Amino acid sequence: MSNKSLSYTWRPALDFGLDGGTRMRVSMARYRQMQRIAAESTEMVRAGRIFVSTVCQGCQLPFIVALTVVARPVAAVTPVAAPPPATAAEIEATAPASAWRPVAAESLMLVETAKGTLTIELAPGFAPAHVAAIRKLVRGGAFAGGVVVRVQDNYVVQFAAKAAAATASAPGIAAAAPALPAEYEMPLAKVPFAPLPYPDAYADTAGFSDGWPVARDAAAAWLVHCYAIVGAGRDLPPSTGDGSELYAVIGHAPRHLDRNMAVVGRVIDGIAPFAALPRGTEALGFYKTDAEKLPITGARLAADMPAATRPKFEVMRSDTATFAALIEARANRREPFFLRPAGRVDVCNVRIPVRRVR
Repeated sequence: MSNKSLSYTWRPALDFGLDGGTRMRVSMARYRQMQRIAAESTEMVRAGRIFVSTVCQGCQLPFIVALTVVARPVAAVTPVAAPPPATAAEIEATAPASAWRPVAAESLMLVETAKGTLTIELAPGFAPAHVAAIRKLVRGGAFAGGVVVRVQDNYVVQFAAKAAAATASAPGIAAAAPALPAEYEMPLAKVPFAPLPYPDAYADTAGFSDGWPVARDAAAAWLVHCYAIVGAGRDLPPSTGDGSELYAVIGHAPRHLDRNMAVVGRVIDGIAPFAALPRGTEALGFYKTDAEKLPITGARLAADMPAATRPKFEVMRSDTATFAALIEARANRREPFFLRPAGRVDVCNVRIPVRRVR
């Protein structure tokens, strides 16, 4: 071969030896394409000999190199299992800071007794006049010297300011005129709403607003009587209550009270000792004697406490993807204990997370 022949162009091609003696010749570009196809395939490719032939144009002798390649089966791709959906507890534990809202100090009421402190988040957005009256009573010291007057099993615990304690009893007197407006519902336009995707037994729709359990119809929305909800006690209509007697739900949600009472807040901490108090033996669970009644040693608003000692709480917002995931997790319980998810949930069975913060 002359030196001149070394400058000639090399044109590579592939000569395949297949089963049965058949041979197939393909271009390098085609071969690379076949390689890609083979790499992506999960089928077994039979082993064979691949002859790489390079021809020098103008040369008398072709250069032929034999290369043995053993094709191996490509292992089937095992799908990666998706992680199991998070439980409600896991969603709460990993919720980002943006999923929470602070409880305003002006709306944090603390009722102190020898059994513990009942911490209530007031709801001025739903019952502004009643909440204003309660704040005035608290700041005036009206609840100091008051008592728990009623504990009805699977229903409510009720306490009264000092002046109201002596007359607190089962409703039986119609007020001549209401002391406060009947704040039993709010115009729909004033209540942002995240509906539950499940039917409700007591309203057209139930859901949540700013972390509160809410129901609504075509014209109005209202807070619903879930566990720990706080309402203003009253006498027979047209009485609306004046905020001096308050009750907290300690049993199965008494939704029949919705839109019949002014809901003024909810207990966010410390309800257990009050739910465990002895039940009253008089009508509707009222106590018969003064000795049975738990005294209230004081009541105050967090806003009136020094900042260094002021308790702080956060409530999970109901307008986030985190809360939507929480609802789904409550509707479809996947903890190891459960065999069959319900596929739905009642508004009062979605426990709205609350946490104490420093």
